[in-house]
Amino acid sequence: MLRNRNHRAPLTAVTIAIVATVTIALTSVTFIGGAPAGAAATGKATEIGVDTSSVHVAVIADVDNPIAPGVFKGVVDGAQAAAKYVNANGGVAGGRKLVVDFIDSHLNPTQVRNAVITACGQDVAMVATATALFSGLEDMVGCKDQAGAATGLPDIGAIVLGTPEACAATSYPVTPAMIDCATVGKVPQTYRVQQGQYVYFVAHSAKLHGPVIRTSDSPDATRSTDVSIKAAEHAGITVTATPSQSNRDPQSAYTSIINQMKQDGSNFADNGLAAPGAILIRQEAALQGLTDPKIVWSCTSACYDQQQMAAAGSVMDGEYMPLGFLPFAEAKSNKTLAAFVKYVGKDNLSAFAVYGWTAVLAFREAADTASKGAGGLTRASLLTGLQGLHAFDANGMTGKVDIGAKVPSSCFVLIQWSKSAFHRVYPTKTGTFDCATKNRYTFDADLTTP
Repeated sequence: MLRNRNHRAPLTAVTIAIVATVTIALTSVTFIGGAPAGAAATGKATEIGVDTSSVHVAVIADVDNPIAPGVFKGVVDGAQAAAKYVNANGGVAGGRKLVVDFIDSHLNPTQVRNAVITACGQDVAMVATATALFSGLEDMVGCKDQAGAATGLPDIGAIVLGTPEACAATSYPVTPAMIDCATVGKVPQTYRVQQGQYVYFVAHSAKLHGPVIRTSDSPDATRSTDVSIKAAEHAGITVTATPSQSNRDPQSAYTSIINQMKQDGSNFADNGLAAPGAILIRQEAALQGLTDPKIVWSCTSACYDQQQMAAAGSVMDGEYMPLGFLPFAEAKSNKTLAAFVKYVGKDNLSAFAVYGWTAVLAFREAADTASKGAGGLTRASLLTGLQGLHAFDANGMTGKVDIGAKVPSSCFVLIQWSKSAFHRVYPTKTGTFDCATKNRYTFDADLTTP
């Protein structure tokens, strides 16, 4: 069941573009079966957003806006589909129906804050949050519960672009920040990052060297690429240059980068851009004749987009992408993935939809645990339930992640685009991940100073 409570106030000026570097390593949740289908809810209304028959959650996401139209629509698609799935399989918190109150934040910080205030007054939690210009942190952590206590509004974010939201006391994103929240504000900070794909590249190619293109659309986006640069270097790749580019840049912005790769004899290039930017890089490389199949081209799972990759044609052949979830083509290997494909629909499959889907399943797990306590499902008991989520994998659909401790996953699958399709490269067995501890690189550095 969906309730659309869109705020339509005029857009304020927005000066940054949306970035898609949030998909370096998609983290995960485990789906725990709740009450059997058709079970009736019991008990009384225990909290704002919780009554005897339903549980309301707010999905706040940037969708309708003139700068990046539909940017996080995939997250909403995934969250809506997951709610339908949950309701078809026993509901939540003792058989209650899960109701999604979608609030479009329109890529506008004022409307994000309005959305948080609205959610505080009508929903038990924020789930699958996906906003590039998050504001309202004080409204979230200071939100009063039904008893009048400033318990805070639980936030199970799908895409959390900023450190303040990711590290807030009531925030438990399914994509934990790469920074160790305990070190925020310190010098140096501690970071945890997936390096599995780089280890694989080094093991299968000789003396890799070349640029890593940083994203310049926001400080947090830039920092995420800087963390990846550290991981590539630690794995043994020589990073020869770190040019900064925006997702708004035209193909001509990459001319000098490709020209330098040709001069240096580079055999490696990585970037943290969204799919359109990654495609422009390869198109410029093709224009300049840099087409050696031995070159390792890599981008984040933001490039896991069948339509955009197919539209680019053979120019993207050979592009690698690490995923934190099983490829969609492997639905037969995992029941939760099969349900995701069924409920989301083949035309709406995307990495962002996975974020929205898993955020809802994380909420269900924590809410089911919270509802079993003496006080039933409340914001306070939900926060306690979230703190206990330490090994989520959506029954094998995604790699395990410690949401409770806000630690990213060490699991990954490496895929490659060729001949108009995505192909699993590593590990080779369908339905599996490489979850070795060595895949997570932890280091100290000060990446907050420009």
